[in-house]
Amino acid sequence: MIASLSGTVEHVGLDHAVITAGGVGLAFAATPQTLATLHEGRMAAVQTHLVVKEDALTLYGFADRAEREVFEVLLGANGVGPRLALAILAVHHPEHVRRAVTEEDEKALTLVPGIGPKMARKIIVDLAGRLPPTGQARDDEAAAAEPQTPTDAWHADVVQAMTGLGWSEKEAAKAVAATVAAHPDVAGSGDVAALLRTTLRDVGTAAAVRGGRTR
Repeated sequence: MIASLSGTVEHVGLDHAVITAGGVGLAFAATPQTLATLHEGRMAAVQTHLVVKEDALTLYGFADRAEREVFEVLLGANGVGPRLALAILAVHHPEHVRRAVTEEDEKALTLVPGIGPKMARKIIVDLAGRLPPTGQARDDEAAAAEPQTPTDAWHADVVQAMTGLGWSEKEAAKAVAATVAAHPDVAGSGDVAALLRTTLRDVGTAAAVRGGRTR
């Protein structure tokens, strides 16, 4: 099993990155938050998990062991595959996932595309006692990015990235529009990756607020 990867970052995309180690470029899928910590041409290290299937080997990368640990535990829930586990971590910080499971916060989990009330309840039951909060919650780190020239395609790029994580096109477009209205500075930069991260963060914040009001 490939437990970690370190080397030069060759490419950073919206949903994956490539790190060259020992002359071999290894591609791995990751959340926007993890990708924000990587910069092309620089050295980097990520924790990894290799998913082996009959027809494919897929590598997933994580900013730290805590994120990888939550990902691996999520895979133990019935019906949760790697893509859905990654989508959960794209919406919620690992510590927030732990708390959602421990506090049986179904509403927080249903914010993730592909998870309805029944699925949220099943995840909570399957993972009971396996994800206790660590008490080390941290704020999302904002990645510094050089301003880019806005283009007509950036909105569609963000929507496409969100649909790739499981949202419907309508849901993604609505979430992006809300973020554009709330963060004109980010929208005006034309930085697709920054807008995607901000949109996912806003979606997670909205879920937390709604969950708190219903208790």
